Amino acid sequence: MIETIEARINGKKYKFSKGITLQEIANELEPERKYPIILARVNNHYKELTATLKENSDVEFLDLTEREANRCHVNGLIYILVYAIKKLYGKTSDIIVQHSLDKGLYIETTFRLTESKLESIKEAMKAVIEADMPISKVTIDRLEAIKYFESINDFAKAGVMTYNTNNYITLYRLGNLYNYFYSLMAPSTGDLKDFDLTYVKDNGFVLRFPTVYINDRIKEYEHHPNMFKVFKENRDWAKLIHIETSSDLNKVVSTGKISDLIKIDETLQSNRLLTVAKDINEHKNKVKIILIAGPSSSGKTTSTRKLCMYLKSFGLTPHVISMDDYFVDKEDTPLDEYGNPDYECLEAMDIKLFDKQMASLMKGDKVLLPTYNFTLGIKEYKSELQLEEKDILLIEGIHALDSKILTNISRENKYKIYISALTELNMDYHNRICTSDNRLLRRIVRDNRTRNYRIEHTLSLWPSVRRGEEKYIFPYQDEADATINSAAIYEIGVLKTYVEPLLYSVPSDSPYYEEAKRLLNFLRLFLPIPADAIPEDAVIREFIGGSYFHE
Repeated sequence: MIETIEARINGKKYKFSKGITLQEIANELEPERKYPIILARVNNHYKELTATLKENSDVEFLDLTEREANRCHVNGLIYILVYAIKKLYGKTSDIIVQHSLDKGLYIETTFRLTESKLESIKEAMKAVIEADMPISKVTIDRLEAIKYFESINDFAKAGVMTYNTNNYITLYRLGNLYNYFYSLMAPSTGDLKDFDLTYVKDNGFVLRFPTVYINDRIKEYEHHPNMFKVFKENRDWAKLIHIETSSDLNKVVSTGKISDLIKIDETLQSNRLLTVAKDINEHKNKVKIILIAGPSSSGKTTSTRKLCMYLKSFGLTPHVISMDDYFVDKEDTPLDEYGNPDYECLEAMDIKLFDKQMASLMKGDKVLLPTYNFTLGIKEYKSELQLEEKDILLIEGIHALDSKILTNISRENKYKIYISALTELNMDYHNRICTSDNRLLRRIVRDNRTRNYRIEHTLSLWPSVRRGEEKYIFPYQDEADATINSAAIYEIGVLKTYVEPLLYSVPSDSPYYEEAKRLLNFLRLFLPIPADAIPEDAVIREFIGGSYFHE
């Protein structure tokens, strides 16, 4: 007698033979979708479609419009890209995945790239996808994995394996090529057809794909020179000091040289901020307002206060104003599509009052400024301000770079700064460290330390925070006169010591368990770094504690 199990899918119950694969169920029940099914969530845990059902289960099928499945889709495309390049240009040819760029990934080749070569790569990728080649999972001895990656000159991955204490490693196989990725995988290349490639420069291009924020199409590429320049400067510096991957950083830690690296990096961070302060001072006859914006947990508060110190050293008198103090009264706050108060949209701000008061300050008038009472949901007027000749305003808020604010003040009187944590490190040459993960780790630590939030609360809010950033912050980053990277090259090793215990507190039946597990797997690549040598004015202190500006 054939044993059967019951699966609940989209609210309906189905009976299947015990041992049926998720792929077989998906083919039977959901054959028609805009995007192929890539992954499944079974009893709250992510499973590859090759997995079998052996017990009664709740099943949800996922395509690239869902975050984790999108991650699988992108990593699958990278795998196909590596495979196609090696087939076209030989085993020693490779790519280095650098960073995100305009809803895609900026990637460089280890060989000279031309537009015609990129077109050939694109066609070769399409051929691999059309062939619907299987992507299979294999488990091998860790030392054998190290030997394999060394044999194909992928020393970055071999280095990662060196700091992994597991006896066995899970690899993926595509044709005769093995690789290691920090996500699950689609069962075959035929499920990964949604992509495009855009040539950027000599050996660089952008891999484009639908994202969870724009899932109805692949966004047309728009170059962002400011962000590209900052990423390049930081990557070039990382290359100069020979710390490009997690294993490079681990080598510094394991040889007892981390204190020196911290001092060097913090000196560099201070110098970058000082350069911005010098630029502002050189234009002090015109610049009277500094506008500062950036996504969540970018270290805006520390950076702003350090900038104030540098401006004071040039004889200027800075005054910091938070745009949060200009929220409309609670009952006037707009609602989002779910009927909840939307505190992140521009309409949640009393822009008329803000523009009027800033213009009055510029004229030399005395202004009674608001302070927002978040408990009562109203503005309270407590402090007066009148600008003197050497006074300068620093205005911080998520809408600070939006061209729709302060339209009554000339652009030459404004200096715009964009701050974000843009980590220079990769895990290895095919697996990047997502800058939003860096910021999420910061936020988890700070929320727990300063607000006593459970990690699940922070994880529950993060998708909404990210949507707000996509709508109200990232579109205006090109407005900036200066872009500041607040990420320290060493900081993930420091954050690990604070965040890892919190991640272990998430129970297996929590809807945030898989996200906690993903972050734990990511952090295992890094050796822990003590905070002893970190100076009090470092941005990372804003999150772990001990900050000169916050304690």
